[in-house]
Amino acid sequence: MASGFRYEVIIYWSDEDQAFIAEVQELPGCAADGATYQEVVANVEVIIQEWIDTARELRRPVPEPKGRLLYA
Repeated sequence: MASGFRYEVIIYWSDEDQAFIAEVQELPGCAADGATYQEVVANVEVIIQEWIDTARELRRPVPEPKGRLLYA
């Protein structure tokens, strides 16, 4: 990701939503969608930053990225 985030992002197609879904397992509730792969990547970068900003505003911890297959 061009933004410099190091969190693992899982991207998959959802037939139910008719969209790509991106989930960031290390940041609870952090997910985005998009009509194209490129769109979902751009959207999840925004959502990751918003998640981090909100956690900091609420004085909650921001997990350090742990990397691939943490939740497999």
